[in-house]
Amino acid sequence: MPSFDEVLKEAGEFGRFQKRVFFLLCQTGVTFSFLFASVVFLGQAPGNYWCRIPGAAELSERCGWTLEEEQNFTVLPLRLGNGSSSGECERLDIAWDTSVSCASPLAHYGNHSVGNLPLTTCHDNWVYEQPHSSIISEYNLVCSNAWMLDLSQAILNLGFLAGAFTLGYAADRYGRILIYLLSCLGVGICGIIVAFAPNFTVFLIFRFLQGMFGKGTWMTCYVIVTEMVGSDQRIVGIVIQIFFTLGIMILPGIAYLVPTWQGIQLAISLPNFLFLLYYWVVPESPRWLLTRKKGEKALKIMHNIAKHNGKYLSPHYSEITVSNEEVSNPSFLDLVRTPQMRRNTVILMYAWFASALIYQGLVMRLGIVGGNLYLDFFISGAVELPAALLILVTIDRIGRRLPFAISSIVAGIACLITAFLPEDIPWLKTTVATLGRLGITMAFEIVYLVNTELYPTTLRNFGVSLCSSLCDLGGIIAPFLLFRLAAIWLELPLIIFSILAVVCGLLVLLLPETKGISLPETVEDVEQLSSHFGKCGKKWKHRDTNSYI
Repeated sequence: MPSFDEVLKEAGEFGRFQKRVFFLLCQTGVTFSFLFASVVFLGQAPGNYWCRIPGAAELSERCGWTLEEEQNFTVLPLRLGNGSSSGECERLDIAWDTSVSCASPLAHYGNHSVGNLPLTTCHDNWVYEQPHSSIISEYNLVCSNAWMLDLSQAILNLGFLAGAFTLGYAADRYGRILIYLLSCLGVGICGIIVAFAPNFTVFLIFRFLQGMFGKGTWMTCYVIVTEMVGSDQRIVGIVIQIFFTLGIMILPGIAYLVPTWQGIQLAISLPNFLFLLYYWVVPESPRWLLTRKKGEKALKIMHNIAKHNGKYLSPHYSEITVSNEEVSNPSFLDLVRTPQMRRNTVILMYAWFASALIYQGLVMRLGIVGGNLYLDFFISGAVELPAALLILVTIDRIGRRLPFAISSIVAGIACLITAFLPEDIPWLKTTVATLGRLGITMAFEIVYLVNTELYPTTLRNFGVSLCSSLCDLGGIIAPFLLFRLAAIWLELPLIIFSILAVVCGLLVLLLPETKGISLPETVEDVEQLSSHFGKCGKKWKHRDTNSYI
């Protein structure tokens, strides 16, 4: 009986059918990037705001004040009498009633005594010039509540983490396309609830769930694409990430055109419902069907692929070799049970963690020069495009391992140099830091591909999801690591980043090269692949030569 890769080669490894599926699933990268970076615009500064004195709303309505007039009566005296107070987090500890004069509500205190009036902390009575422009003004995430904005992003990352475990497992257990479609439905529904959340608690709960389902869409679509193409075309996984970058560049345009945070939230969530139409055009992964002992369904899909690709499967392809490995519910122990699987898992988990932490840390540290948030955010996304292009140029010529290692080491060296460059040549400091970001962006994108190629079909989705969960952990830690260490010495975070990146690059050299090698179907295949890399004499079938080495 022929193997799956032999059937795929005759049906077309990247024909019209795979190109269509690939293009459709690439759109998931755009919507996932919206979710990933949306907090920048959902939580942007609401403009001018101040703390309202009790009774001021009623008095303002009775007197017919504009917001500017109310602010002048409320905040201006506070600033004149207490120069250290801006009126945003503190207010005069007084209350206005109907006896107060509309023309001069503080007149009975006398101008000389305004500075001696008691102050109190503001808790829940803020006035915003743009009341519905962001979640900050919607849920009063200012002053002592400002940390809650960071909490909202941490909750999203926790959702990503939960999705990596739960939906990664479910995709290996119940199928790729089923979990993909359910995840798209979940992202859309939770996104709508987030937009109309009556309070911040409900907002956080469904923000978490949206993150969980969002991770399910991203990881599952990546695996589906990788499993449907031949080994020579698996760099399509890198192209998917270009669509992630395109989403980063599109997001500021959406935020610029939509004035409210609810509108932005709906605009980035509703497109997920369109992906439900994929039920009729994107089939289940044939590789996954084979591991679940469903060879007839897999063969039917392969005949359909061949038909759309203008190919014809030979009549003797009546059955495809089914994996001899006993299929069971995947668990973490399956990823560390054998020596080579254990080595791969440990290195990949560290690579995910280090790449995510350094990537997000460099983005936050480098910052965006200028005052136009929309334009600056667009430019920050465009910086990532050269990284993907460099990968596409090198990865099929010299392999995966060497570009992975070199990009990580270059990022580490760039961070170290940046830390010790003098402040009086900012252009050079920014250039070297940008080089570091390009390097870590390359590493961040290659780890997706390598992770997929180093796990067997029976464990692929679970393995990729579990290892990539360390990416979410790195994303949670990055801001705390950056700002805490920067308080000690501004450049100290760069020293830590450089160490993490160089160690990552050295560890990656211990992974086997997967260029031109068929996707492993079983754990035994992974062990043989690693043995071939180590020249231990075991047989492993090479994709390009179809011979045993």
